[in-house]
Amino acid sequence: MSAVAEEAATQVYLRHSARVKNGKQHSYWRLVRSVRRGGKVIQETVAQLGELDAEERAHARLLAQQITDRAHQHELFEATAPEAQRVAVRLDRVCLERARSFGGVWLGWKLWGALKLDELCAELMPEGREAVPWAQVAAVLVIARLTEPSSELHIAEAWYRTTALEDLLGLPAERVDDNRLYHALDRLLPHKPALEQHLRRRLGELFALEYDLLLYDVTSTYFEGLAEGNPLARRGYSRDHRGDCKQVAITLVVTREGMPLGYELFAGNRADVTTVEEVVERMEARFGLAQRIWVMDRGMTSAENLAWLAQTGRRYLIRHAAQRTTQVGTARSPKPATGRACAKESRPSCARGLTARRRSCCAARWSAERTGDACPLRTTH
Repeated sequence: MSAVAEEAATQVYLRHSARVKNGKQHSYWRLVRSVRRGGKVIQETVAQLGELDAEERAHARLLAQQITDRAHQHELFEATAPEAQRVAVRLDRVCLERARSFGGVWLGWKLWGALKLDELCAELMPEGREAVPWAQVAAVLVIARLTEPSSELHIAEAWYRTTALEDLLGLPAERVDDNRLYHALDRLLPHKPALEQHLRRRLGELFALEYDLLLYDVTSTYFEGLAEGNPLARRGYSRDHRGDCKQVAITLVVTREGMPLGYELFAGNRADVTTVEEVVERMEARFGLAQRIWVMDRGMTSAENLAWLAQTGRRYLIRHAAQRTTQVGTARSPKPATGRACAKESRPSCARGLTARRRSCCAARWSAERTGDACPLRTTH
């Protein structure tokens, strides 16, 4: 008999088999040894042990080790541990306490660092006499907005305590309260232009964004209270169907990839069409002039806006309010061309020399100055 066969013939193992009785599964354990019969090594039962708990199984393995005077064979994925470290655990009495969500806040924390917002906020809001650095509180607000948008009160009373952010930031939960979160917003507001400039540069570096086309739209948010301390809170057209509440209008400018470039706040009774000039000029003053295309919906269409865009040479894409067609155009001359509107309603009309009221319902012209071609949206009359 070879050395391998002799070793196999002297080894004793602990094995179990599962059986179902009365709808319940039972595990029965036994000691087996390896023996050679007919040129084959088989396992032979040495003793039937019945059902065993964790402590009894540990004793059975120790018995098998003593019989063979060898270290016992471990089960798959079983960690090797001294006998002194083994404990019996009642699985039916095991419960989970203080569970915390990790994945979302960890990703937000990594993005916060990748955008270098931690460095920027520490520079803009240096540490002073406050108990918690404002840059750290800003991180809590941003990560909360990313993972579970809610009120500052909910962040302080519920959300923060159920996440792993306390361990990632080293900020105890008892120091995160709604007052501190509200004050952090006040601290951040004066640095809005610097934050937008930083994000524009950093996002451009990370994702190679292009700013040749910007999408611009207006939304609103309402207040449940009187909002007497907010001069912008007014009653106006409510997209939330809450005309009984005061609101503010929010304009947002994003890139073609959907990355936000900037936002502005207006009075709640401000009409969308009256915000075009102010928003375009503010964005260009902040990020520079460029031959970009402004994309707006039909709520921005008016004769005055089209005339202003034409006079200033800006390119734009505006949805047509009357015919429900998309209007594309650019203009470099202060005077529109003359002519008649196109006859086909399926194509945007090219208003030339029409009244101001008709010009608000027709397309502007493609930029033909660069190529010298005729306007593709215009027919020959």
